[in-house]
Amino acid sequence: MKKQEILEQLKQLNIKKEDYIIIGDTALVLQDIIEVSEVISLACSNIIDKDQNWKKKGISTDPIKNKIEIFTDFDFKDNIINFEGYKVLNLEGCYLMKKKEGKKQDKKVIEKLDLILCSTDNTRYEKKLRDKGIRLIAGVDEVGRGPLVGPVVAACVILPEKFNLEGLTDSKKLSEKKRNDLFEEINRQAISIGIGIIDEKKIDEVNIYEATKMAMKKAIENSAIKPEHILIDAMPLNINIPTTSIIKGDLKSITISAASVIAKVTRDTMLYELDKQYPMYDFKNNKGYPTKKHLKAIEKYGIIDKHRQSYEPVKKYLEKTQKIS
Repeated sequence: MKKQEILEQLKQLNIKKEDYIIIGDTALVLQDIIEVSEVISLACSNIIDKDQNWKKKGISTDPIKNKIEIFTDFDFKDNIINFEGYKVLNLEGCYLMKKKEGKKQDKKVIEKLDLILCSTDNTRYEKKLRDKGIRLIAGVDEVGRGPLVGPVVAACVILPEKFNLEGLTDSKKLSEKKRNDLFEEINRQAISIGIGIIDEKKIDEVNIYEATKMAMKKAIENSAIKPEHILIDAMPLNINIPTTSIIKGDLKSITISAASVIAKVTRDTMLYELDKQYPMYDFKNNKGYPTKKHLKAIEKYGIIDKHRQSYEPVKKYLEKTQKIS
């Protein structure tokens, strides 16, 4: 059923609107998060619960036969909005309900809800931790997994509770000027910042995934203040501090966003310095990523000691030159 069909069906119910809450996929359809719901899901008051005509999986005496799902143990009543006179579970409530149910088929909609909610409040994860009495919350992020040149850099940032910086988000979505401005302000306001750098030699030795984890751990170790809890962008870390791994964390958490900016500006600065030594590779513009100009420069000038020799374009060049020699 689509939105209009749901509303038409609800009009047929011989029940007062204030006696039930529209929940589940039905609530998501009414709020334009998904397009269709197979059933109408309702959470009902105690009066309706006692009616013998109502069953767990449907109402045989109702005009919407086998199309209604009733929940009597609903516990998200604080997350209600009004929609055309109906009580409807809001997006935060839908997110909490989906998370509690933990159904595999809901994984994508849970991620979508999380991203939508964080786009309106990127301190949600931090607030949940502070509600538990946790104050020193660190965000950890890295930059430099894809480039052919240079290190992978991670940052660990602890922000003050009242921190608010307009425009702070995933560093990749910011202009260079905005990143640099935010970098200065984060450095000014942060309680603590730690940087972790793993060079190209170690990346070649252990692989980029392991090197990234090493950089993150170094960043945490280099923080002057030990965090009580760490929010990490996607990657799980095995450390002796509680962590939460968040998919697209640099968009969802202000603390991870701050770490993203610190890591990005730190690594970019290193590549600008490298560009002064080797301008033919255009590092100041490509930051070590395999652009056409960068790859053509490798063909013409060869590689430098900062190139990651385990990465395919570089590895392929080395194999070719070895065959010629």
